[in-house]
Amino acid sequence: MRQWRIVGIDPGLVTTGYGLVLARGPAVTLIEGGTIHPPDRRAPLEHRLVAIFCDLLDLLQEVQPDVVAIEDLYTRYERPRTAILMGHARGVIALAAGLASVPVETFTASQVKRALTGEGRASKAQVQRAVAELLGLPRVPEPPDVADALALALTCANARRG
Repeated sequence: MRQWRIVGIDPGLVTTGYGLVLARGPAVTLIEGGTIHPPDRRAPLEHRLVAIFCDLLDLLQEVQPDVVAIEDLYTRYERPRTAILMGHARGVIALAAGLASVPVETFTASQVKRALTGEGRASKAQVQRAVAELLGLPRVPEPPDVADALALALTCANARRG
């Protein structure tokens, strides 16, 4: 039976969450989760992006996943700047994955919600509770960036099961 090491990444310019799972058949096991933080959250954008890139490349080389899962960009018309800034973070994540020779799969927010709760309009809290339940955890992973990254990894595992 094929197994997959999947790392989900929740991009952020201050906190980037990651979650690594092992998917084997219908079973998914948490390996680790955590966050990546630029040393100075007020540093210029380019410095924060370099820090995210370097830390993430180190992580990918260390854990050697089979695939990276990230969320597709989505923005409301009132907040285009947020989408542009997240696009920068997603770009360095994709670059790190490319240099580590790890393919990237993207999922929409509604795909994640549907995969974990059965409902494409589920709340963030419902998704985070589903992450804890599916991984057999006593509580929702903290900070929320880790839970969101694990939700992406679980969605990818579900998609690969077919």
